[in-house]
Amino acid sequence: MSARPHPRTALVTGASSGIGEQFARDLAERGYALVLVARRAERLDALAAELADRFGTASEVLPADLGAPDGTAAVEERLRADGADGPAPVDLLVNNAGRGEGGPFAEQDPDDVDHMLDVNVRAVLHLARAVLPVQIARRERGEHGRPLGIINVSSMAGEMTVNPGGSVYGATKKFVTLWSESVAVEAAPHDVHVTAVLPGFVRTDMTRAVQERGTPDAAFVPKERITRDALRAWAAGRTSVVPGAQYKLADGLLRAIPRTLYKAVAGRRTVL
Repeated sequence: MSARPHPRTALVTGASSGIGEQFARDLAERGYALVLVARRAERLDALAAELADRFGTASEVLPADLGAPDGTAAVEERLRADGADGPAPVDLLVNNAGRGEGGPFAEQDPDDVDHMLDVNVRAVLHLARAVLPVQIARRERGEHGRPLGIINVSSMAGEMTVNPGGSVYGATKKFVTLWSESVAVEAAPHDVHVTAVLPGFVRTDMTRAVQERGTPDAAFVPKERITRDALRAWAAGRTSVVPGAQYKLADGLLRAIPRTLYKAVAGRRTVL
């Protein structure tokens, strides 16, 4: 008698609100079991209850601060599960959690900068390093028929040649994009997909200040569009995706503008 196959399982960080919460809903609708990660346990519990009621989704709630080593370690341990004896292995890691504090670099709190680097860069690397060897090993054991891999939520802020007021945040997101595309090439021969998604403005808790400043509605992309485009790109094996026609156009323009011109016209900017 063969062992019962594990359900398709996705682990989503930053799942308590915004893009991460929408990823959880979209994946639940697609039939995934979920591991929900964020600092706010009460929000995760409420989301898990909602998904169970709407979709019959089985969710594990894993409260963790990815800016702290012990928080990251707890999620890494879950990602190393290979399905041999214990929890279901993770088919899709969504590295969505992030911090986006801005302001002139010389005025930023060093502790805030360190925490942003920990969440936006260190945790993304460590979680991917925990799950990727397991996914590759699963392919080598002959496990096929379901997509495996990672979605890394980056940002259009990383495409800015100069980003006054968002220098650290933009640099962390540029790192995520470049690193993701390189790892995607390494993982592709194993039939493991790694995709970076580069949103522009989206209405989330992190962009509340941007919304309150009266940024035009046309600048915002619905989070449902972002998650839909990300999941489609990942399933298709694309290394990156820019959701929203306005940001696809902006991406092309940013690549075409000479660095000297960009620096000459860069003035006061808002972090994406």
